[in-house]
Amino acid sequence: MTKKEGILVVCSNRKAYHDYFILETFEAGLALLGPEVKSVRQKEVSLEGAFVKAENGQAEILNMYVKPYKFNSLSEPDPTRPRRLLLNKREIRKLQAAAEIKGQTLVPLEIYFKRGWAKVKVALAKGKHLYDKRESLKKKDLNREMEKGFKNSIRF
Repeated sequence: MTKKEGILVVCSNRKAYHDYFILETFEAGLALLGPEVKSVRQKEVSLEGAFVKAENGQAEILNMYVKPYKFNSLSEPDPTRPRRLLLNKREIRKLQAAAEIKGQTLVPLEIYFKRGWAKVKVALAKGKHLYDKRESLKKKDLNREMEKGFKNSIRF
């Protein structure tokens, strides 16, 4: 948790950075029920296979798994139910228009708490081809090797 900004990252979708080129990111509020908030705070949430859908002036995150809270006395909601994203109308229209372009999609990158409120970082992304994925892995390996070289050469 960063003290300066009051941000606690709960879950991140690292696979999205491997599978997509991230074009633009948005911060959206996440509408959750009470027991779901407690499960998210305990980091019992998964973004694997989750995606964002923007239509009819609303944005929703689909297939996000939130484990049912074990001390819940109310009826348990479906763990993968669609959850509403809280965005401005202007942002929703922008996401809706961008998602209609061929090859672009909306993916959730991470879930975090900012000043006590559940937030989702949503990215407008374009899918990578296999050769793009190989290229990014090569760059990552080269950077890692360079870092090792610098660490070994700086000895006092």
